[in-house]
Amino acid sequence: MLFSEHNFAQNRFHTGSIEVICGSMFSGKTEELIRRLKRAQFAKLPTEIFKPEVDIRYAEAEVVSHDLNSIASTSVAHSSAILLLGSETKVVGIDEAQFFDDDLPNVCVHLANKGVRVIVAGLDMDYEAKPFGPIPALMAIAEHVTKVHAVCVQCGSPANFSYRIVENKNRVLIGEKDSYEPRCRSCYYKIA
Repeated sequence: MLFSEHNFAQNRFHTGSIEVICGSMFSGKTEELIRRLKRAQFAKLPTEIFKPEVDIRYAEAEVVSHDLNSIASTSVAHSSAILLLGSETKVVGIDEAQFFDDDLPNVCVHLANKGVRVIVAGLDMDYEAKPFGPIPALMAIAEHVTKVHAVCVQCGSPANFSYRIVENKNRVLIGEKDSYEPRCRSCYYKIA
């Protein structure tokens, strides 16, 4: 192997990146995040997982999917706290990214530029079908974006909208099936 090829091969494995997994409620975002993080752990890569303090639906020290798969995590109040991770960390997972502050994209860029693989999961739209939190900015700067879909509970089509079924006008309402249901465009907007 030539010297330049060797350097390229070495750098290729040390180059950071940003991956975004987005979609509606009940689309499998957290499940996919956990799957990717467990594969990294299986490969013996040092990993750190973070979630916002506001998300305590299932557990304070774990990221938990709707199917109850879980992985240990650290709850943080501000995205800048993610930068306090260990220097050996090679993979960072961030769940419920829509609840983080607008500095999260800068944090992810900083980590990726240090050679860290950053995997972010979150809602791309709120219950009013508006872009949600830092997710649109993260999608724009990510090397890889995976948009996952749920199944519309009204008609069975692929769903990418989170329809709120309770009366509450707050943008952030942490909830489950008692508060939201996935719907396709037609059923979300009730198009005849």
